[in-house]
Amino acid sequence: MAQAFGIGDIEAAAQRLKGRAVKTPLLNSPVLDARCGGRIFLKAETLQRTGSFKFRGAFNRLSMIPEADRAKGVVACSSGNHAQGVAEAARLYGVPATIVMPSDAPAAKLARTKALGATVVPYDRETENRMAIAANIALESGATFIHPFDDPGVIAGQGTAGLEIAEAIAATGEAPYAVLIPAGGGGLTAGIATAIRSHFRAAAIHTVEPAGFDDQARSFASGERCENDARSGSIADALLSEAPGEVTFAINKELVTSGLVVDDEEILAAVGYAARELKLVVEPGGAVALAALLSGRFAAAGRTVVAVLSGGNIDNDMLCRALDAPDE
Repeated sequence: MAQAFGIGDIEAAAQRLKGRAVKTPLLNSPVLDARCGGRIFLKAETLQRTGSFKFRGAFNRLSMIPEADRAKGVVACSSGNHAQGVAEAARLYGVPATIVMPSDAPAAKLARTKALGATVVPYDRETENRMAIAANIALESGATFIHPFDDPGVIAGQGTAGLEIAEAIAATGEAPYAVLIPAGGGGLTAGIATAIRSHFRAAAIHTVEPAGFDDQARSFASGERCENDARSGSIADALLSEAPGEVTFAINKELVTSGLVVDDEEILAAVGYAARELKLVVEPGGAVALAALLSGRFAAAGRTVVAVLSGGNIDNDMLCRALDAPDE
């Protein structure tokens, strides 16, 4: 399945998403350039519909469901961003959506998912299996399950962000030395990496993950899929997947250069920096690529680097905490 995936799937997704998804900007800040010593571009998926890149994959996948099946509804599991993306896509199509969400998901993500018309089924991430719960709901209702990352249709939708990056940076006359991508299950990475490498073959691709949940980095280093021991424990709630997806890892192991890891203090500092200096609201999971730059985990001096800001759905208390965090 992964071998058949390619740039044509992403281009087809771009046509389905035309007029639906926001073509988000690729931003450059002289202040950030000076801080990092390089030329830094930020892909602001914080400004995407529902506040994250997830709408792209959700809408594309839902669009591919035959109309008769689509009417039966969709089911998904998510800590919040995929939940909102699926809920919004289902709302646009006028079909029911049921979302399995962890009981400790950020309150704003829970509230917005419900506000979009979805039915939320809570679960305990430490003791329950969200995939099993979602699969049972789909079996009983006849609804279609939309995987948060391990689905070619979802990956293709996420890859449209990569097409936009390639187009925007080409217009500057520059070529990216590297692209840094927040990674949970690897769907965004697989889509963007496929799109970027089709335009800039020499560009390095790096995933960025929170410490303690570096399954992508360990998997690339070992050559096989590795699991995380913990299921919770980082402020980057959007990135706490159990392991890389089978489909996503088959794609990413051929395209990703390496995985980077940042800790919660570095992530919090990046969220605060984005708000204070860049005037951008970024959630912890969406800020890990920026954290890798600000912390020096990735050396950007003298290089042109793209960092993806994958989401901006943050609770007020977390944003206040970030604004009070030291920026070193």
